[in-house]
This record gives sequence, C-alpha cells and structure tokens, in this order.
Amino acid sequence: MTTAASAIRKELCALASAETAANLQRFFKTGPGQYGEGDVFLGIKVPQLRALARQHRDADLRTVSTLLDSRYHEERFFALVLLMQFYQNGIEHDRAAAYELYLNSTRHINNWDLVDVSAPRIVGCHLQDRPRNILYQLARSSLLWERRIAIIATAWFIRLDDFDDTLRIAETLLQDTHDLMHKAVGWMLREVGKRDLAAEEDFLLRHYHDMPRTMLRYAIERFPETRRKQYLLGTA
Repeated sequence: MTTAASAIRKELCALASAETAANLQRFFKTGPGQYGEGDVFLGIKVPQLRALARQHRDADLRTVSTLLDSRYHEERFFALVLLMQFYQNGIEHDRAAAYELYLNSTRHINNWDLVDVSAPRIVGCHLQDRPRNILYQLARSSLLWERRIAIIATAWFIRLDDFDDTLRIAETLLQDTHDLMHKAVGWMLREVGKRDLAAEEDFLLRHYHDMPRTMLRYAIERFPETRRKQYLLGTA
C-alpha cells in the first residue's frame, strides 16, 4: 500500500459512523441474494467524501488503484472521485491511463452509485470523439455493473445532443432481466426526451409494448398524465 493511500484510509476511518454504515448497508441491498451482497460500508456520507477528495487533488493513479481495490464501499467511491479529478486535470496521456485503469477495474465498480457517479465523466467523456465499440461489448457483458456502465456512460453524449448510442444500447438492453438495468435504461431514455422528445417517442413507439414495466415508467415519468396513461395502457 502506498503511503498516500494509507494516510487517506486513516482520514476516512476518522469520518466513519457505525449508525450510518448500518443504514447504508440496508439502502444498498447488501444482504444475501441482493444486488450488493457482501458490500461493506464504513458509514461516511457523500458530501464528506467529496470534501475530502478536494484535499487530495494531487493523488496519483497508484493511490487511486489501491483505494479502488478496497473492501469498503466508501473507499472505492472516494477512489472514483479522485480518478475523475485526475482525468479532468490531466493531459492526454494521463486521461488515457485513467480510462484504462477504469476499464480494468470494473469488478470494483460494483454498485449503482459507483457506476453513476463515474461512468459519464470518465468513459463517456473519453469516448466523446473516439470509437465507442467498447460500450457495446460492455452492454453484452454477463456482469450487471458493466452493462450499467455501458448505458450510463452515454449520459455524456446526451448532454451534447448525441443520442444514437444511447438508443442503440437501450435496444440491446430491452430484455435485460435485472431491475437495476430497467431503471438505468428508462432513466437514459428520459434524459434523451428532455432534449429531444420526438427522438424518445420514436424509440418508445417502436418498443414500448416489449419493454419491462419499470423501464417504461422511468422513461415516461415526465410525460403529461394523459400521454403517460396511453403508454401504460398500451394505446399510445
């Protein structure tokens, strides 16, 4: 373990709360058979993690990698915040190294909050002007979290009014069996609709009869009530 990583771990432990940890263990479904089974929490709130990360803007990739390999959820979250800072502030070579570390560490990016905070700002940003084949590989992964990375990373493109990959990956994931993927895909479709409602509705009209109910509900959450009912009743 690096000296820097060891020092950071001591700072994180000083912020830990057993009561908060117990609440987080329940919230993130860490029980047997649940999606976060086996995850362990220190009990640190996100604003505390972000504030401490700002004090460690100079952390290098070795330190990030060490923390990302932790059994503790908050240490992995903290590592991803550091990695985003490193990516944002780095030159091209640094950014490429950060992106590669991310893709080589997906087994540690193993809960929805870890994916959602980091995938757009590292994977999406890095692929903005590059081939995006890796997203389609991730979308076909047997690992839930890699599939979630694939769709959530496209949030970066949506902000640029670039919807093609979001819609194509959503189509790939229509029959995914996991509820967390239904929510993720529906969420990204809703984000498309915020910027181009016609593009979202074109997708929905072709696929809504076959979409999981949760995915559809998330996708149409901001629709006028009358239009929502049409989709839910199958009469759109």
